[in-house]
Amino acid sequence: MTGLIEIRNLSVAYNRISVVSDVSFGVEKGVITCLIGANGAGKTTILKAIAGILKNPGGEIFFKEQKINEFSPFQRVQAGISVVPEGGRIFPYMSVKENLEIGAYVVKEKEEKHQVQKWVYELFPRLHERRKQLGSSLSGGERQMLAIGRALMARPSLLILDEPSLGLAPAFVELVFQIMHLIVEAQKTVLLVEQNVEQALNISRTGYVLETGKIVLQGTGKELMDNPYVKKAYLGM
Repeated sequence: MTGLIEIRNLSVAYNRISVVSDVSFGVEKGVITCLIGANGAGKTTILKAIAGILKNPGGEIFFKEQKINEFSPFQRVQAGISVVPEGGRIFPYMSVKENLEIGAYVVKEKEEKHQVQKWVYELFPRLHERRKQLGSSLSGGERQMLAIGRALMARPSLLILDEPSLGLAPAFVELVFQIMHLIVEAQKTVLLVEQNVEQALNISRTGYVLETGKIVLQGTGKELMDNPYVKKAYLGM
């Protein structure tokens, strides 16, 4: 197994109840990879393990061929992993600009911060228009833009998105998926957890289907789109 990040035999239990069991998969560099599955399947738990939020999960996590199990969340951001949690979770009483600047806390060079911020504003022109406004004044779609932009300010190699389209108006959903393509074109890698299965598989090079804490299917996005079980269970066909 080779890739930008590799998960080997990951297992997580809460109060002795298994949530993720012996999960192994890789995320190829420079593409979009998705995890799909019903609520409670273990998708977010896997993301938390990668981010370092969960302490001492079973198994091994390798990033850029280096084992990162002992890395703190801060060290993982330094290494190049940024996570946009479900719901975005921006700082509502800070301005858009201040939210973005906080995202760049691991970037030391002032000019580099400026260049990354310029790129984020190019991706999301609306954030530039609203840069002086408080986060609390933004719409749901704008908050999601800000959450993604803030994560990108850390210059990640791997951007992890947990349900980025959840609760958004259709126009914003379309924009979020378009932005993912632009992020990959900027030589970054995306790991996506998304309840909109059809959209996720359409834009992903590789997909994994997770059920009750285990990977039950994997393949290219197209292969999974054409899979009879996926069609019935997740696409309503």
